[in-house]
Amino acid sequence: MKGSRIAGSTRTALAAMLVLAPAAACSSDNDSAEKDSSPRQIDVTPLVHTSAAEEQADPAQAFSVTTDGTAKLDAVTVTDPDGKPVAGELAADQQHWRTTDPLRAGAAYTVKVAAEDGKGGHGETGSTFTTAEAQHVVTAELGPDSSGSGVYGVGQPLTVKLSEPVTDPAARQQIERGLTVTSQPAVTGAWYWVDDENLHFRPQDYWPANTTVKLSYDLPGLPLSAGVYGGEEQTLDLRTGDRIEALVDAATDQLTYKRNGEVVKTIPVTTGKPGFDTRNGVKVVLGQESDVRMSSETIGIAAGSSEAYDLDVKWATRVTWSGEYVHAAPWSVSSQGKENVSHGCTGMSTDEAKWFFDNTRVGDVVQVVNSKGHEMEPFGNGFGDWNIGFDEYVKHSALGKPVSTAASGDAANEMPAPSVNPGPSASPTGR
Repeated sequence: MKGSRIAGSTRTALAAMLVLAPAAACSSDNDSAEKDSSPRQIDVTPLVHTSAAEEQADPAQAFSVTTDGTAKLDAVTVTDPDGKPVAGELAADQQHWRTTDPLRAGAAYTVKVAAEDGKGGHGETGSTFTTAEAQHVVTAELGPDSSGSGVYGVGQPLTVKLSEPVTDPAARQQIERGLTVTSQPAVTGAWYWVDDENLHFRPQDYWPANTTVKLSYDLPGLPLSAGVYGGEEQTLDLRTGDRIEALVDAATDQLTYKRNGEVVKTIPVTTGKPGFDTRNGVKVVLGQESDVRMSSETIGIAAGSSEAYDLDVKWATRVTWSGEYVHAAPWSVSSQGKENVSHGCTGMSTDEAKWFFDNTRVGDVVQVVNSKGHEMEPFGNGFGDWNIGFDEYVKHSALGKPVSTAASGDAANEMPAPSVNPGPSASPTGR
């Protein structure tokens, strides 16, 4: 019920405490004076009413307490299921109080009221009310999927896929406030709205090696927009391994493999030939397949043409959904380290590909430089998040602010201003 209007059918008297002073058998004039100056406890039940119906209250409406016109409200306190007070305002005439904070859907609230009758009588009472369950809820699917080992490379972004599109700017801000990222050690990062349903989170630089990370979505019953509420809490825990970076130089045809900043190995490779040039930029390992079938027809090369192929490929590490891999290419060993002859993948000997496969995990970084190909897409073909400058990344946050992952009680761990499911795997582009 909005404002101070109260429908007669929904008036609910608050249960009251009545405390009466016992009558004395005899007393002096001094005793009477002392008795008269003491606060007189009254039953406030007939004096105050609430806007909450006995069954359930509408969470879209403010909760209010109103007197019968003769009494005045001294104080009203409404607390949520977590014991936190709900903000409210008391009218100047002290006969009406209403919540100013939004109410959660499907939540139980506790009410305490103190009032006086204008004749020296004071009373306190308490009650509860429950809001109706939300009919329209936005839930979140958190990624990456850590159902396996839960250990990822330092380039792995966090992802959030909402159950439905969210376009309202205020609702997007509320969702970001309900998303919390904590890590040890702490980093500075930012959210990026990829589209109306998908968000990514990445640090300013790669995650530190051996970092523990927790992602939470927690908006149970909180209003996002008209008639739309947040879903129940979801959490995701993961950690990073060593900092693995593979730098593929298409000009020298060498792959330099680093672990925690130290060069471990240099591998002769071949990348995309003219017309099939490998994408430049930073990519993130998406998955690994020890054996995968690669067919040129999946990228529009007709069978029987001079560029056609159909091969069983070993030790394939995927870096794009469109089918770019780092993999074994025994057929091109004579060209590896010398020239680019592939159809876009990074090829190496079988032994080197097996080593690379065994020493790489999902989330590790593969960067290609000096190729004549176009740049890696930021989104939609894998995780190209690192090809966007951090300042630009922050601009695509609904709150427009970087985020600290230090553990704290602040909503969304906001800092002062200065997560997409990639979809089904596409077929490999080829050798």
